[in-house]
Amino acid sequence: MSLTQEGDLVSLEKFMNSMTVINKHFGRSGDTLMHYAARHGHLHIVKYLHKLGLHVEVYNNDYKRPLHEAASMGHLECVTYLLENGAKVNSLKKADWTPLMMACTRRNLSVIGQLLAHGADLGLKNKDGWSAFHVATREGSAEVVLLLLQHSEQVWRTESKTGRTPLHTAAMHGCEEVIKILLERCEYRPDQRDSCGVTPLMDALRNGHLSVARLLLEKHQACPTAVDRLGAQPLHQVAVTGENDALRFLVKELKVNVNESATSLQLMPLHYAAKVGPLTVLNQYWLIPSDFSELALHMASIGQHAEAVTTLLQLGLKNSPDSSGTTPQQIAKKPAVVQAFHAGL
Repeated sequence: MSLTQEGDLVSLEKFMNSMTVINKHFGRSGDTLMHYAARHGHLHIVKYLHKLGLHVEVYNNDYKRPLHEAASMGHLECVTYLLENGAKVNSLKKADWTPLMMACTRRNLSVIGQLLAHGADLGLKNKDGWSAFHVATREGSAEVVLLLLQHSEQVWRTESKTGRTPLHTAAMHGCEEVIKILLERCEYRPDQRDSCGVTPLMDALRNGHLSVARLLLEKHQACPTAVDRLGAQPLHQVAVTGENDALRFLVKELKVNVNESATSLQLMPLHYAAKVGPLTVLNQYWLIPSDFSELALHMASIGQHAEAVTTLLQLGLKNSPDSSGTTPQQIAKKPAVVQAFHAGL
């Protein structure tokens, strides 16, 4: 196995002369020598093993073929040889990943082009409903995205099993150059929602990608107050993720109402932040509404966030009962939260 990884053909030939079974699978993965050779780009070893009778379509315990290995590592010569000697270009490994999908995790245009030239199917999806185009938009290579669009101009018309488009994917990962291409070349609807009601703008903001958010607002007419299936706006979502710059952008630049409520419980951004405890949000004095929204202290206590409780008490919130007569202090369970109330009251 080590001789194959190192590409030492001379020593490998001596060893193989004494080996009765060349199809041996190694370790938990069940990789064969062909897998190791393809993974490390040793074309001379791949050719040697093939001539000895090791089939190019041999698979390991995850149904991964040598072509998956060569494609994922960007070894063009190995990819070409395997394809020309019987490797199936659309073979599926565990989780239904094709060699093209794996190649798209890299930025090797030659490998991707070779797979496409041999009939790689851009319409295939993995177990999550992702196509190779989804993978490419996640990785952020404008060159790869353009190559796929040139090969099939409709390749962008795809959604995952949860209704997420490549535009969602690129926005979530902050791939600004890819976003520019998608907005120029594709026809995504503004504020297209996934199965949870999340829009690409929401993805960009809650992950702190302000440059992408600006693009979606300026070039795609995205709505900064759109709501997901739970009734939460981007404002509430960034309060949860603790993206303070995004929160400031929404409130200060876009003039979104900082006290906008969501869901039937009429929860404000402060409540969301208090429950999950991102102090970067809680420490913004302009986030606190005029009535100091005492329910926020209940939310922090429900979430058992001692630091959030301390911060809210310092900001002036009181240990007042809610409509059921329960005070935030009565909800405290963790010793640190109990202590925070003792110290702050």
